[in-house]
Amino acid sequence: MELGNQTGVKVFILGGLPNTSQLPALFFLIFLVIYLLTVLGNLLIFFTISSEAQLHRLPMYFFLCHLSFLDTCLSSVTVPKILAGFIMSRDRTISFTGCIIQLYAFHFLASTECFLYTVMAYDRYLAICHPLNYATLMNQRVCFGLAAGTWLTGSVHAAIHTSLTFHLSYCGPNRVDYFFCDIPPLLKLACADTSVNHTVILANIGFVAAGCFMLICVSYGYIAAAILKIQTTQGRHRAFSTCSAHLTVVILYYGPPMFIYMFPSSSDSTHGTLAVFYTIITPMLNPFIYTLRNKEVKKALSKWFSGPSVLQDR
Repeated sequence: MELGNQTGVKVFILGGLPNTSQLPALFFLIFLVIYLLTVLGNLLIFFTISSEAQLHRLPMYFFLCHLSFLDTCLSSVTVPKILAGFIMSRDRTISFTGCIIQLYAFHFLASTECFLYTVMAYDRYLAICHPLNYATLMNQRVCFGLAAGTWLTGSVHAAIHTSLTFHLSYCGPNRVDYFFCDIPPLLKLACADTSVNHTVILANIGFVAAGCFMLICVSYGYIAAAILKIQTTQGRHRAFSTCSAHLTVVILYYGPPMFIYMFPSSSDSTHGTLAVFYTIITPMLNPFIYTLRNKEVKKALSKWFSGPSVLQDR
């Protein structure tokens, strides 16, 4: 399926974030701080785990490295353009080609993260429900295969949606009432029948996002049952602490996009507000959630900042 604009629309105008036009300088500072915290926090976790031999060989932290990298990239797809729009209104324009790239990059990273959360839940399920066989079932080869599978599936998933979206004709208007190029607001501008696109979106939510979410819920159902069987309070607390961070992130990540894509006719301001959570806020919170609730990451970070003497000893 060929991509290409069959009409005269060469540039889209992004509407920006809702309810921010009155105080652009204030919101610029807020989102700049959020973006810096997101990038620095996720890169800090990524390099800390990568440099700690005892951590990056463990499956949970191997997948956490991928999550940190995804969050850094996902935030970078949307936030810089938002910041530019706060400074100069003309920077809210985006070329037709740029819109294609942004939509593909966003859905590639977001769907890959969706699949990665499912893999991380499966990893926790094996670690808690099958601890004796965990090292065999989740060996290095399996970890690399699962990680590669999430990236490959995410790229194919994004390519399908991008192709379907930009195969349509766009004859104007060219104002996207959203803060980045996404499928629901773009379909409203199409000068063609979008029924196939809406069907694919619903199928996507039904079989992909909701399917992943259900698999995660089933995994945690088994995990909860296994935790309740642990005799000691300390053992139950330790098992729960390894899963609570992941479960918190999953709830924050899955809720908003499922509403947005299952109810595309809802107001763009509602979609924009919800999208901020899983595209901007959740990537910022992930480093804090995993760091504050994980003793191993705390220890690795303390070694990272403890000074050159410790690094030499290592």
